[in-house]
Amino acid sequence: MSEKRKLQEVDLYKPIQRYFVREEYEVYGEVNDCDIAAVKDDELVIVELKLTLSVDLLIQAAKRQKLTNQVYIAIPRPKGRLNSKQWRDKCHLVKRLELGLILVSFQGKGTKAEVLFHPAPLSRQSKRQNKRKREALMKEMAGRSADYNIGGSSRTKIMTAYKENCIQIACYLNHLGALSPKALREKGTGEKTSSILTKNYYGWFDRVQRGIYVLSEKGKKEIEDFPEIVDYYLSQLPALELPDK
Repeated sequence: MSEKRKLQEVDLYKPIQRYFVREEYEVYGEVNDCDIAAVKDDELVIVELKLTLSVDLLIQAAKRQKLTNQVYIAIPRPKGRLNSKQWRDKCHLVKRLELGLILVSFQGKGTKAEVLFHPAPLSRQSKRQNKRKREALMKEMAGRSADYNIGGSSRTKIMTAYKENCIQIACYLNHLGALSPKALREKGTGEKTSSILTKNYYGWFDRVQRGIYVLSEKGKKEIEDFPEIVDYYLSQLPALELPDK
């Protein structure tokens, strides 16, 4: 193929045709809206061609699964690394749809079709949920008092269960004065209290003596940015523990 001519979907056809012919299939182009149809005995294979791996291509291929389980998508071999996270994620999606993937390489005047993976039903192992990640997700949600984030946010600071726990501790120190990790836990700050105070990730806590902490000036200033959360945790304290207004 001339380097001056723009790559077209039809350029993918011949190398894929040669591949299936070598596998002893009879191959036909453009059959009832299918880009490529190949048959061997009673086995029907359909291949859909596109220049990029797109949602439209996946939809098109998924429709072909009404005709056969042996459906492939074919695209030019990407220029980037095939071991990148982005590429692995794309392949994971294709496999989840039980489609096969063919990559076509254009090297000088030569072309080559390579089957990266064949269509296959998802194994029970593949379908199994990642128990550890599921538990982490459930734990994160359980650690939040409310929904303080907007889904889809990417350039804004996210309120995590860990940060909310830090705000809870800061709130209690601010309103009750110096406390020990044990005293804080008794007020419901949780098992991570000691670790949060010791690591002091946000610089909100000062140790005034062994095992006793107060809220730093930085902490006093920064928790003002979270009035809803502060109000919520103040409401969890017994009335007698609240400072006089």
